[in-house]
Amino acid sequence: MRLDARKLDRRLLIQRPQAGTGFTSAGSGTWVDVATVWASVQDSLPSRGERLADGINAASRPARVRMRHRSDVTADMRFVEGGRIMQIIAGPAELGRRDGLEFMVEEYSPAGNAA
Repeated sequence: MRLDARKLDRRLLIQRPQAGTGFTSAGSGTWVDVATVWASVQDSLPSRGERLADGINAASRPARVRMRHRSDVTADMRFVEGGRIMQIIAGPAELGRRDGLEFMVEEYSPAGNAA
């Protein structure tokens, strides 16, 4: 399968987690920018994406991200597009002979009335 470069129409920022340093910074890591790439984002069709987790109603927005092949992108990273933050939940899967990568991602948001 070859990656169609004409469909790479979104600019995504790739970020990796960076753990806090020092004894008092446990659990206070940050996200560090890795690169900005052209990619395609295809949202999955609507379904029952709401679930109850620990008493908090959360809605997920799954999508598929395709981009040119890079050897430095791992499953613990995330993609950012404007205000949309997408956690990688599956992948990377290699497309063709190192033509591209495909990821399954999920954007989380509180479900229900935000007021």
